[in-house]
Amino acid sequence: MARPPSTPTSETARALRELLRVAGDTRGALARRLGIGTTDAAAIDHLISSSEPLGPVELGHRLGIRSASATTLVDRLVQAGHVRRAPHPHDRRRLALEVTEQAYDEVLAALRPMLVGVDQVVSRLTPQEAAATTAFLRAVTEVMREYVATAPADRPAGSPQS
Repeated sequence: MARPPSTPTSETARALRELLRVAGDTRGALARRLGIGTTDAAAIDHLISSSEPLGPVELGHRLGIRSASATTLVDRLVQAGHVRRAPHPHDRRRLALEVTEQAYDEVLAALRPMLVGVDQVVSRLTPQEAAATTAFLRAVTEVMREYVATAPADRPAGSPQS
């Protein structure tokens, strides 16, 4: 298959695309290390990294699953001791989902080998390289956020699923 002419071909762009591909694989690796499914691992990741409290509906939206599936997922995570339901801090009518301390510790332990490796790589950067890398990663993150934010909310009716 021929590459479209607009595909970035710089070494930096190729390295970044490879990083993104491998980053996608880390969720599956984390799930295997924790002995849970990838959707469960993705849910825990969203709950840990969210800057705002998430309820079952918001979690389902982030995972791209229907409400009934989100409820089943939350029930499974609660029963396994990974998540607990708590009153929402800003809206008494809603529930917020919280990752348990045990689950947080398990995730951190499972990620530790990768986090240590990343820290070792970062420690080899000069202060100037670290500053340039940080600026680059933040700029790429903003480009990706914009891409996500401008995507259509739903597939048009009748469009094929991949």
